[in-house]
Amino acid sequence: MSRIGKLPIPIPKKVEITLDGKLVKVKGPKGELEQTMPDFVTIEQEEDRILVHRVNDSRKARERHGLARTLVANMVHGVSQGFERRLQIQGVGYRAQVQGRNLILNVGYSHPVEIVPPDGIQVAVEKNTEIIINGINKELVGNLTAKIRAVRPPEPYKGKGIRFLGEQVRQKAGKSGKK
Repeated sequence: MSRIGKLPIPIPKKVEITLDGKLVKVKGPKGELEQTMPDFVTIEQEEDRILVHRVNDSRKARERHGLARTLVANMVHGVSQGFERRLQIQGVGYRAQVQGRNLILNVGYSHPVEIVPPDGIQVAVEKNTEIIINGINKELVGNLTAKIRAVRPPEPYKGKGIRFLGEQVRQKAGKSGKK
C-alpha cells in the first residue's frame, strides 16, 4: 500500500469538491481547478475528507495511487491557500520589472527578456531583484519558475544568475595565477 496514497485528504471549510467519474472539480475562495484522474484509482468523499483507493494491486495501479492523491491534495491546497515561489537575481546590473502582466528581465544579454505568464499566475517584483510567482495551480507555478530560472541559471564561478530564494550555489575556485 502506498504510504502517500493511503493518507486521507482533509477538506477545509469554504472548499467544495465535485466528483464526476474520473473528473475532480475543486472550488474554493481563490478559484476553481479541475483534473482528470489517472486510470486504476477511485476517489470517494467522506464528510470532510477525500480518500483515494486503487482498483487492484497491479504495478500501474500502485504507481498511480500516490500520484492521484497528491494531485487532489495540491488542488485542495491551491484553491484554499495558493502556491508561491520566490526567485532571487544576483549580478551587477541584473534586475527584473513587471510591465502590465509581463515580466521583463535584464540579466546581461544584449536585449531584455520578456516572459508572459499563463492565465491564473501572478508575477510580482520586490527590490528589483526578487521575483514572486503566485497561483492556485502548483504545476503552472513550478513550470513558470523553472522557465524564468532557465533564462540565466546561476553559474558556479561568480554566482551570478537567477536562483531560488535560499538556494546554495557551490562556488568553484577558477584558474589560479602563475606561481
